[in-house]
Amino acid sequence: MNVVPDTSVVIDGRVSATIEDGQFEGATICVPEAVVAELEAQANDGIDSGWDGLEELQRLAELADDGVVDLEYVGERPNAIERGHASEGEIDALIRDLAEELEATFVTSDVVQAEVAQAKGLDVEHVSPEVREVGTLAVEEFFDEQTMSVHLKTDTVPKAKRGELGAMVYEPIADEPTDEATMDEYAREVVDGAKESPDGFIELSEPGMKIVQFRDYRIAIGRPPFSDGIEITAVRPIAQTDIEDYEHADELKERLLERQRGVLISGAPGAGKSTFAQAVARYIADHDYSVKTMEKPRDLQVGPDITQYTELGGEMAKTADALLMVRPDYTIYDEVRKTDDFEVFADMRLAGVGMLGVVHATRPIDALQRLVGRVELGMIPQVVDTVVYIEAGEVETVYDVKTEVKVPAGLTEEDLARPVIQVTNFRTGEPEYEIYTFNRQVVTVPLNDEDGGPGTESGVDRIAKQEIEREIRSIARGYVDVELKSQDKAVVYVEEDDISSVIGKGGGRITDVENRLGIDIDVRTHDENPNYGAGGGGGGASANGGGGGSQAGQMVQPEITSRHIVIPVDGNHGETVEIQAGGEYLFTATVSRGGEIQVSRGSGIAEELERAIDRKDPVTVVPS
Repeated sequence: MNVVPDTSVVIDGRVSATIEDGQFEGATICVPEAVVAELEAQANDGIDSGWDGLEELQRLAELADDGVVDLEYVGERPNAIERGHASEGEIDALIRDLAEELEATFVTSDVVQAEVAQAKGLDVEHVSPEVREVGTLAVEEFFDEQTMSVHLKTDTVPKAKRGELGAMVYEPIADEPTDEATMDEYAREVVDGAKESPDGFIELSEPGMKIVQFRDYRIAIGRPPFSDGIEITAVRPIAQTDIEDYEHADELKERLLERQRGVLISGAPGAGKSTFAQAVARYIADHDYSVKTMEKPRDLQVGPDITQYTELGGEMAKTADALLMVRPDYTIYDEVRKTDDFEVFADMRLAGVGMLGVVHATRPIDALQRLVGRVELGMIPQVVDTVVYIEAGEVETVYDVKTEVKVPAGLTEEDLARPVIQVTNFRTGEPEYEIYTFNRQVVTVPLNDEDGGPGTESGVDRIAKQEIEREIRSIARGYVDVELKSQDKAVVYVEEDDISSVIGKGGGRITDVENRLGIDIDVRTHDENPNYGAGGGGGGASANGGGGGSQAGQMVQPEITSRHIVIPVDGNHGETVEIQAGGEYLFTATVSRGGEIQVSRGSGIAEELERAIDRKDPVTVVPS
């Protein structure tokens, strides 16, 4: 008797199980080379099913060695075209053809494959996949009532985040590191449990990474080469709150039920954003609103009345299209991170759907600023009219967002009136920020500076100085410094060689700048600046060098963009240089072929450089 198994039944391990039950004892098991090729490809891609199938082939070899069955490998390996069309059934067809040629019993656990084989007249043995009741996973044993997440990795002591929201502690929870065999066993148990339990599913499956939702746990499993060892991170919500548990809940409840809103729920990682979003979702669902979620992965803990959607065809945009047909009153979007996410959020909001988006932000205003450049400025209040900032599990700040045509705060000329987005503290009713277009740039201006002491430079002053510097830098070649004397007067300090260029013939060029900015500008040299550093008012600065001498530095004027600080460098392309501010070393970098150095904003180096720029320290580039 010849038996030809297909890939599905080999992966399930049911061939050896059926033999051990006595059904195929003494038969010749003919394993198609096409099956081996599929398993090998899956194993090479780090897919667990490939390894499961190869282990089954080892068990079949052991049964053959014991004389229970005969084992043969038959057929030819599929070519590249056949492998490329595997999803269309090309390899399945090859395996069926072999079974027909050998007049063998065709064994499969794939229902579609079994139906096709029977239609072709083959002798088919359909073996249903084994289903077992899944109990407690090994990784669940690491959790207690105060554990939010467990972090396991090969050759590393298990750790966990435990405590109350806003006071989590990352601490060891075992004495000995976990070896690779144990980690592999944990990982396989999680994946098998998700497949076999009605309470679990695999949210994401890529070579080297699987994300599993199992009961209340979201479990991420990383494997080499994606990670440098097997790693398991299991996360479970430890708090389920009601909206009444939050301060100022009554005002928020009334606002949410008044009409569909555009809300950004923001905060730092672990602050309790998702917990608050869950509370809001349950509250509005209990008040006769249809609520859905958009999540990747799905881990919000909501009731059965709230359907949780993920990416459709790998795109949230397709999910949004489907939801627009469903017409929910509110949709919870967890999390809004990339430009595509913000665009989908805005499209659904402008289509009339109430939207609550969960956003990472370290300050309340940062959540709103992430819309700038992604959504047309004038449309922002239509997309987001409420910002809720969560800190340590509490509602720290609520902003009301609206548009008003007015002269921005701090400006005086009536002809400077424009649409201004006012960001108002919902509790106090006091405006805290204004967002508007100033000389072709979108600016966010704080109305109440945090320092607040005498001599504190206001947000409008900073914007005005930046605009004046930008205008003068487009004319001058050397270092530019700006000092505001009042709201309508400023002094610009430039290199002596740049005086004539900046003023222009008959003062025409500086007059044009004054007219564009609406401010009187007095142009002077750096020698007349009492605040100019000891680095000198000339075209260069000195920097500490080796051997007791000094190296001439090239004074530069960095440009701050939304993502980078760009340092233009004249020459030294491809060379390593030192960046100094006020004669003090900041960092070493290599000049790009385009003649610049880019520093990503948000890094420690960038923050130090920005502080130096704010202090007006001369920034110099010195060859290493």
